[in-house]
Amino acid sequence: MDRRAFVTGLGAVLAVPLAAEAQQLGEAPRVGYISPGSPSDPLRQRRLEAFRQGLRELGYVDGRNVVVESRWAEGQYARYAVLAADLVRLKVAAIVTVGGAATRAVKQVTSTIPIVMSVVIDPIGSGLVTSLARPGGNLTGTSIMANDLITKQLELLKEVAPNVPRMAVLWNPDNPSGAAAMSYVNAAARSLGVKLQLVEARNPQEIDRAFAAMTREHAGAVVVPGDTIYSNQIRQIVGLAAQRRLPAIYTLVENAEAGGLMVYGPNLGDLERRAATFVDKILRGIKPADIPIEQPTTFEFVINLKTAKALGLTIPPSLLLRADQVIE
Repeated sequence: MDRRAFVTGLGAVLAVPLAAEAQQLGEAPRVGYISPGSPSDPLRQRRLEAFRQGLRELGYVDGRNVVVESRWAEGQYARYAVLAADLVRLKVAAIVTVGGAATRAVKQVTSTIPIVMSVVIDPIGSGLVTSLARPGGNLTGTSIMANDLITKQLELLKEVAPNVPRMAVLWNPDNPSGAAAMSYVNAAARSLGVKLQLVEARNPQEIDRAFAAMTREHAGAVVVPGDTIYSNQIRQIVGLAAQRRLPAIYTLVENAEAGGLMVYGPNLGDLERRAATFVDKILRGIKPADIPIEQPTTFEFVINLKTAKALGLTIPPSLLLRADQVIE
């Protein structure tokens, strides 16, 4: 199955050798890259490397005919504005932003430097753009539409735990993407006949309290979205779900590798790699307002059978057959 399939209204843009073009540029263009994580995190480094790989496939080599200026928020949303201002000072040709919170912060700092968003859930619902086909302004990139993602995650969780009295959804109100996703949750739950408990958590302490609240309200399963805070605290979250015997579904593939029961979500490495194609178009002179926002058309479904066994769950054979990966 092709993990790099995307929907776009622009059509194919021919790639041509860039060596001669780069020589005409004089000084290599600088491209900013703002990550929500830490440079010491191997996962975040792999994502940055995926972006660099995408650039290489288009003829750009970091340090030769392009310079990637990476900046790290260390899991602190308050740092985004400072990092964005630093990149604006450097007069970068474009800024790649990972996640909705980073994208919103950079958009507030500059209305002229092109922004390529990556891994943003529902940019329309988040108020970042008004249209996917014609985003306008200085913003383009890739999007994950929250309604489809949340609905599918609830469906899969219901198949594994059909008799639980209610399901919890963890969410971070400081993340504009999280708020946009929550607007679809109740509708998705109603369509599935599922009772919901929405539980806020902005930091590790609130995550502990959130799981305690799930127990008090008798939630029998939990959806954990792909928020930066939750990614940084995944071992805490996986541990709490195990301790409270809660089946959980996550958005990031790495969460299953860390012990999460199930994952359903896009391949984020591919989304980061795809960001390079937007940077390429911008460096060639195309305005971001005229570059349609793309959505992934394929998603990965992973089941961790070790975790299922520890929770005393029997995964339906039909579900195992649909999984892209089964961890045993």
